Amino acid sequence: MRRILRHLRRAHSGRPGTRTYRLAALAAVLALLPALAPAGDLDTPGLATKRGDLTPKDLARVEAITRPASDFGRAEQFETMQGGAGTSKKRVNADSFSQSSANITFEEEATFKLGNAIFRKNWVSSPSSTQASDGLGPLFNARACQSCHLKDGRGHPPEDSADATSMFLRLAREAATEEEKTELAERKALNFPDPVYGTQLQDLAVPGLAGEGRMKIAYEEKPVTLGDGTVVSLRQPTYSIDDLAYGPLDPRITLSPRVANPMIGLGLVEQIHPADILARSDPDDRDGDGISGRPNIVRDLETGQLTLGRFGWKAQQPSIRQQSADALAGDIGISSPEAPRHWGDCTPAQAACLAMPTGVQERLGDTEAPPPVMDLVTFYSQNLAVPARRGADKPDVLAGKKVFYELGCVSCHTPKFVTRRDAPNKAQSFQLIWPYSDFLLHDMGEGLADGQPVGDATGSEWRTPPLWGIGLTRTVNGHTFFLHDGRARNLTEAILWHGGEAQAARDRFAAADAAERAALVKFLESL
Repeated sequence: MRRILRHLRRAHSGRPGTRTYRLAALAAVLALLPALAPAGDLDTPGLATKRGDLTPKDLARVEAITRPASDFGRAEQFETMQGGAGTSKKRVNADSFSQSSANITFEEEATFKLGNAIFRKNWVSSPSSTQASDGLGPLFNARACQSCHLKDGRGHPPEDSADATSMFLRLAREAATEEEKTELAERKALNFPDPVYGTQLQDLAVPGLAGEGRMKIAYEEKPVTLGDGTVVSLRQPTYSIDDLAYGPLDPRITLSPRVANPMIGLGLVEQIHPADILARSDPDDRDGDGISGRPNIVRDLETGQLTLGRFGWKAQQPSIRQQSADALAGDIGISSPEAPRHWGDCTPAQAACLAMPTGVQERLGDTEAPPPVMDLVTFYSQNLAVPARRGADKPDVLAGKKVFYELGCVSCHTPKFVTRRDAPNKAQSFQLIWPYSDFLLHDMGEGLADGQPVGDATGSEWRTPPLWGIGLTRTVNGHTFFLHDGRARNLTEAILWHGGEAQAARDRFAAADAAERAALVKFLESL
């Protein structure tokens, strides 16, 4: 599929500009189709390479407004409105990530509040008198969505605490048989779980059952000397598991630590046209800039079609609904029509777990979170507003923005997009947004590698995380732990951990003077 997309882009663009080249590229696509693409793959909306939602006039407007900044003497038009018309302008406080999109209707506001109630509610083990909340576990990492996404924000490592609720370990291995390799090639699987412990380590369990084990983190401090002699200490984590309750892990299993991502702006991300993301993909680095972002092409479980992954640390989920269903099943043990796993992540090897009662209530549906529940959770997740920028026109922030561009950060952290004109909800339609992400996979080097492939993502690739709201992390969540496992204790450490495709930008940051580094951090804190 990557080869097909590559040749399609070449055929469409015409580079290096000859008719012969375009015909050759198109012929190559046709030759690849029988072996690599089931019928219809290239026509699926999730892999469209042109925007079919815009008139030529609209397209010209979009291209003009999304051009990279060139004037750093003042803020750009609409720059403070990071989430378009849905941007929250409410007072900055601990609830800054929990506001609804400012442009939803009065009736939708009621739906948002109902979804919020489900997002916050604690599920309980079965059987219980509160039947609508039955179904916890039997093995789980959290009792509520809010437990991981505290205040709808960023998770954190335990930090000398027993509370690892907002961080867990993904368990996975590569394909080991021809059959498994075929599953990966056909996008029927992203990777393969541990035969006993499943897809993630679950440290909690309902009464009568033992949790699977405890995540253990050991840090080693590593000093880094910057160009001006400043020394910054980075902490290198090592992960292991204590007190495994059900025997050893498969020796091929990799451990991938993940903290919960912020929830803001997800509905807007969902409505970025795939053509705008795919246009930034450059897997062969044809432009020679050292950046070779790639899409993670995954299968939409609802439609069965191949589409663009855009959610999760490795862009492994195509939609908010599918992401929510997977989290409910894996983190809490709650089944839904999209993930009908009544026993959550319990495996056939965990007989005691599978013998536990479930929370399915026939009068409510055939899963623990039937369609009405999933509708509310999805709507809530789609409409958490992005907070407005603060101080976008201040001299030090503008200076930091210039540094951000000059270092090459925008090569991956694409500042702005305009969402689809044909979005299902008007609130997300044709909005100029500023997520600062290309939503593609990038090799971030050995320092950040987890060794765990997920679909098209290799063990050293990560999706570019959006930066909007990053400056309010301390305000909302009371910490400044960044990156996929929270190893970075501040933004400077997070930048210095960048490697691989981001190595050159990281080195330019390290070589910059103290004033430039401080200005860059000031800019990030304004997002």
